[in-house]
Amino acid sequence: MPDDVTDAEVEHFHGELDTEAEAGGYHLNPDRAFTRELVRGLLVNRNRYGYIACPCRLAAGRREDDLDIICPCDYRDPDLHDYGTCYCALYVSADIRAGEQKPEPVPERRPPRTERKKIREEREASSAVAPALAYPVWRCRVCGYLCARNAPPEICPICRVPRERFERFM
Repeated sequence: MPDDVTDAEVEHFHGELDTEAEAGGYHLNPDRAFTRELVRGLLVNRNRYGYIACPCRLAAGRREDDLDIICPCDYRDPDLHDYGTCYCALYVSADIRAGEQKPEPVPERRPPRTERKKIREEREASSAVAPALAYPVWRCRVCGYLCARNAPPEICPICRVPRERFERFM
């Protein structure tokens, strides 16, 4: 059965995700039982679809239609910035992990399917004409790391300085 995932597989993948998250300046939810169930959902989706689609969203089952919800999803960083957790609460901010901030509900940012299709078509059409930046580019003033998104990361994944050390570059 593709949905069968062993506890050992969950534990192993949880360890991999935690190591990767911490190395990149991110944090997994400290509620281990809750997080393990999310990891189980990621593994079930990997077995079903061949990729780790967010377990809290309905995947289409076609990788190109689900690119935005392959974990970590496109919405993780804005959700962490605005709410302290991602939509499914697998990733949390340092303040939530430390118990200094309470998590709050995160609204769904993913546009409806018809809107996603329109956005994809517009992006493909505009990139064929001239490349344009969809997001502002942020630069870490310490190490020079660049990232393109609406807000700088909570912690620089290279040198580990906080978001206050970033400047808008473009």
